[in-house]
Amino acid sequence: MRGFFKSIFERLMDYWRVLSSPSKYFSLGFLTVGGFLAGIFFWGAFNTALELTNTETFCVSCHEMRDNVLAELKSTIHYTNRSGVRATCPDCHVPHEWTNKIARKMAASKEVWGKIFGTINTREKFVEKRLELALREWDRFKANDSLECRNCHEFKFMDFTEQSSRAAKLHERFLSSKEKTCIDCHKGIAHKLPNLGKAAHMK
Repeated sequence: MRGFFKSIFERLMDYWRVLSSPSKYFSLGFLTVGGFLAGIFFWGAFNTALELTNTETFCVSCHEMRDNVLAELKSTIHYTNRSGVRATCPDCHVPHEWTNKIARKMAASKEVWGKIFGTINTREKFVEKRLELALREWDRFKANDSLECRNCHEFKFMDFTEQSSRAAKLHERFLSSKEKTCIDCHKGIAHKLPNLGKAAHMK
């Protein structure tokens, strides 16, 4: 066994010597240009993979999302409406700006563990976990001033004359003063509300 590990160590040292020694066959210019082109390729591949994971098709590829949250979304105005403009999963759950998007993706990577361990792999488990999931998402929206809502809805472009007098009054009061953010009033507009009676016990 000692010989096996020694062989691996010697092989790794050989690779390190090759990587750390000057090139005998390629010019510095070739290596610079090659590195630049390789960087473009890997950057393009990374962004392509990122965008592929940022589609509704990817989001609902697992039955947990398809059979629960997508099924609920289909009955709301965010899915079907008179203008034909539809919000998809990433529109509401992933910021558009690159740095915020990466931060959200990193935070969401733990959901892979939920998939592996079957945290909400049945309807019963999803319903049981719904309040916890909702509170976590509402807290995130509250903390970032409903950034994802503002992917599409921007206060400064609202035409208050097209809103009901009550909505216009509340929007003008709360959003202009930053006293409240979208999620404070608009919970349950895309997915069913959980049993809020349990919320006090979870805080």
